[in-house]
Amino acid sequence: MTTQLQESERRSRQSARRARHRGPGSSESFERGFEALARLAVSGVQVSARATDLTTGAVLFSVDDHVVMPTASIGKVLLLVEVAARLQSGQLSPLAHLDRDARDIAGDSGIWQHLHVPSLPVADLAALVGATSDNLATNVLLRRVGLEAVSARTESLGLTRTALLDLVRDHRGPDDAPQLSVGSANELTWLFSALARGEIVNPATSQRVISWLSLNSDFSLVSSAFGLDPHSHRHPEHGILLVNKTGTDAGVRSEVGVLRGPRAGVTYAVSTYFDDTDLPSRLAVIDGMRAVGLDLLEYVF
Repeated sequence: MTTQLQESERRSRQSARRARHRGPGSSESFERGFEALARLAVSGVQVSARATDLTTGAVLFSVDDHVVMPTASIGKVLLLVEVAARLQSGQLSPLAHLDRDARDIAGDSGIWQHLHVPSLPVADLAALVGATSDNLATNVLLRRVGLEAVSARTESLGLTRTALLDLVRDHRGPDDAPQLSVGSANELTWLFSALARGEIVNPATSQRVISWLSLNSDFSLVSSAFGLDPHSHRHPEHGILLVNKTGTDAGVRSEVGVLRGPRAGVTYAVSTYFDDTDLPSRLAVIDGMRAVGLDLLEYVF
């Protein structure tokens, strides 16, 4: 354990040295976020993070951004890309109704499981995934388009460290994928930057995915620092505009997003993997991610 802590501390010191930001005309650094993540790393939390300037692509913040991390529901973005591409090409109709059945049932996030309606249009299901990370809607869409198609689309985008591995399950057995999804901060920031620029498949497909993600109501992690209304934020508030996706599971807290402000725009990804055995450990992770958010807000504002 001592060796592991020493290695985590060494990585944190190296990351803090190499990633101090000095942008054009700016004196900010991401020191607060780095110190927060370093403390988490010393306590045994696995951390990966990256932030890039949306306009220039300059790397502002980087901590083990090549490492493949569990990202929970963030992999659902890849499903939304495949659905959007099929809608754009005419392979799917946005008004085509899909039925739910017993094999699709999964608890936790989402609201469709609490509604009586037995079927919904494809576009509405995608909106539910974007807004509440709806697990039932995810599984119904995934059954319609197929995990293999999502994987093929992911590979066609050049992503090798990011993937949706499985459907959503209440319990994962020995024959199931150990995680719903994985990803690297490097690839996730590229994906969201490309979506924001309209470069994923084509502009219309990218815009459709962005539109669904702009409904997201989870601002509990990095984005808790931005002061936005989680239920109404599709237009700038005080010059701040956010599109994000979070991933939450036992021992997993992850977020990726595009944050625009009056002075700049930034794409960010922060993932943590930890021993979620008590509330203080979980709260420490959330506080560390919020500290990164405060640095991001200062950069764009």
